[in-house]
Amino acid sequence: MIIIFEAMKAALIQLHIAVFLAGFTGILGVLISLNEMQLVWYRILITVVSLLLLLKINKTSLALPLKTKIRLLGIGTIIALHWVAFYGSIKLANVSIGLVCFSSVGFFTAILEPLIITKKIRWIELLLGLISLAGIYLIFHFDARYQMGILVGLISALLAAIFSVLNKKHVETAAPKIMMLYELSGGLAILTLLMPLYLYFFPKASLIPTIHDWGWLLILSWLCTIVAMELMFKSLKKVSAFTQNLSLNLEPVYAIIMAFILFQENEKLQPSFFVGLALIIFSVVLQMSRIVIGKKV
Repeated sequence: MIIIFEAMKAALIQLHIAVFLAGFTGILGVLISLNEMQLVWYRILITVVSLLLLLKINKTSLALPLKTKIRLLGIGTIIALHWVAFYGSIKLANVSIGLVCFSSVGFFTAILEPLIITKKIRWIELLLGLISLAGIYLIFHFDARYQMGILVGLISALLAAIFSVLNKKHVETAAPKIMMLYELSGGLAILTLLMPLYLYFFPKASLIPTIHDWGWLLILSWLCTIVAMELMFKSLKKVSAFTQNLSLNLEPVYAIIMAFILFQENEKLQPSFFVGLALIIFSVVLQMSRIVIGKKV
């Protein structure tokens, strides 16, 4: 029992380090001048090249069954589209709004996880997800300036929930870095195919990152992608997709604090934002309390 508890504790620590790193990605979305599609394409390209070099240096075999490769490539298209929607939400609204919308991922997971993994619905998880969703609704209803950004943010959260549930289902199929390599290769492929169409409707003057952009992209790819995703994959072996996604609701808390300090976004937000944020934090605290007292994760 003690060993199981320690393993669970280690998994939660890994998860929350990953969540903190994920929170920084919203800040980087503002600092990088590229549009959301270009930003994600470069992020994935740098990550895939870096992973290939790491695995080659370590002489790691990339061999997997063909069906597994196809599934991982397919899952990767979902995370790539999630990132595009995520950064689109931030650029349409701001860091605080984009990340608060991401908190609805717990609600979507509570619905999708039983359907995809064929487990029983946990009504407490659905309730906690609804509390987070209520927080988002308060912001959406009372602040019309950010409604388009909120809608894109909700699409981002839905895609993130699908990605996490599918990852939970396949987390034992390969080592984290190999999973990342195949998934992000699938993401790179889909974005490369969609890029000409996207740039036609949303043209951008420059297609090449600036020197400053390259620096932020390297941090985004190495620290906030490779390190963060590996920690998340490891934690998924011990915790449920729902617990992971509800813990990710702390991502906006970390990012919003940084956005307040760096961009003074607190001066642009209405009181309804802070009431909604309080509901989201409340749902996370309740779920973490369930874990501490020994509930199933």
